[in-house]
Amino acid sequence: MPLAHAAAPAGDTAAYDHLFEQAMAQYHLPGLAVGVIEDGQVVYRRAAGERSAGSGEAIDADTLFKIASNSKAMTTGLLARLVDQGKLAWDDPVTKYLPAFRMYDPWVTRNIQVRDLLVHNSGLGLGAGDLMLWPEPNDFTRADIIAGLAYLKPTHSFRAHYAYDNLLYVVAGEVAARASGKPYDQLVREQVFAPLGMARCQVGAWRPREVGNIAQPHMRQDGGNVPVREDGERVADVPSMAAGGIRCSLDDMLRWMDRAWLQPDPKQPWLSEAQRRAVWSLHTPMPISQRMRDWDGTRLYGYGYGWRLSDVDGQWKVAHTGTLMGMYSSLVLLPDRRSGFVILINGEGEAARTALGEALQKHLLGADPKFDVAYYAAAMARDEAKPKPPAARKPDTSRRQPVASQAAAARSGVYQDPWFGEVRLCPVDGALAFTVARSPLLRGKVMQSGGRWLVDWDDASVDAEPWLDFAPDAQGHATMRLKAIDPDADFSYDYGDLAFLRSGDCP
Repeated sequence: MPLAHAAAPAGDTAAYDHLFEQAMAQYHLPGLAVGVIEDGQVVYRRAAGERSAGSGEAIDADTLFKIASNSKAMTTGLLARLVDQGKLAWDDPVTKYLPAFRMYDPWVTRNIQVRDLLVHNSGLGLGAGDLMLWPEPNDFTRADIIAGLAYLKPTHSFRAHYAYDNLLYVVAGEVAARASGKPYDQLVREQVFAPLGMARCQVGAWRPREVGNIAQPHMRQDGGNVPVREDGERVADVPSMAAGGIRCSLDDMLRWMDRAWLQPDPKQPWLSEAQRRAVWSLHTPMPISQRMRDWDGTRLYGYGYGWRLSDVDGQWKVAHTGTLMGMYSSLVLLPDRRSGFVILINGEGEAARTALGEALQKHLLGADPKFDVAYYAAAMARDEAKPKPPAARKPDTSRRQPVASQAAAARSGVYQDPWFGEVRLCPVDGALAFTVARSPLLRGKVMQSGGRWLVDWDDASVDAEPWLDFAPDAQGHATMRLKAIDPDADFSYDYGDLAFLRSGDCP
């Protein structure tokens, strides 16, 4: 079924332009792309800004963005296609396809099913093991991730409640590969991109110069947008593909919304009705925040297969977000209205995504025009201004100093974690440095703040500093643990699951 690009009534276009321009101005975004579908027709497509700040290269509807965790729905759609084709079943044990797969608890290893990989109920803590995925680049492989899962201790019982994870989506991608006999990236191109006409999307290894028109991530620095972690000559086949490693353009995402979900071809549907229901069924309840109750009247919220399901102002909503360093995305579907929107941002856009997404949603639902980007920006600012309890505040570490040489000598050495590998706490250029063998961006100077040590990362894009805590274990061996200094640090800085044991002296 062709994607309809109908001309929108002038009033609607003006309203969407108003929201788009508010977001760009309010949040000083380097680039933004927005597409809206109403009743099965694309009524709005707009892109603005630069692919890389200062380049003069304009973003358009074909510019590739990292869609981050919006990749998850493509992975689950791929698995649903394989179920339709009789190549796997949702209740198959994971070990049927990956015999070497192990979780920390042997009972969970035996009983975890394909469906459990997708719904965040594994018993793992929030973002467990994500340091094997990010920050990129690093040299962890999918095999390393599958092996590392055996060392990640659960924080609660299997299937007890929701806790977002990424590693099990990596496993799900490998299950798809084993079930079909083809690599994950080839499967996505054949089963997702090709039948839906998503010609610009990229997965696996590829060369930016050959593809062209690619947005780069940015961070805010000194009042401006600065490109960070830019693409080199080759984009690698990263382990995070199935969890968050796909890139697509605005027009690709509109095709994904329309052809796969809002109005699939009745003669040749991309998925059977049974699999559409499975993917969009609520499998794991999620907590409903006070903001969702206040803004949207939400009464029901949970996770399907790669989608978040809820009610908003009495309407059924199917949605997801995507977050990577310097890249933010949001996709919202209102299936009963055959409507929805997509937002793609190549900068620090968490607040922009929230305010613009809420305003677009309200517009689609016919709410008062006062519910615009400025309205939600002000509401979030009021929330931020509320005093936080002491445990939720980031401590002041501005008076940090290099650690004393005597103390540095006592604690320096080589440390090992069973899933993360080697870390060195060794002198470099006259200072004590923290260096991760397999993740080169995780390198910094060890400093002292009050009575505690912390790591001051060399790369400004690594934005979650950890405390370093030292103590002997029960056998008297020297250990080191990490903890995020900022209580609001991104959960993918999975410091809490690391347990380092000193293994030797500095070379």
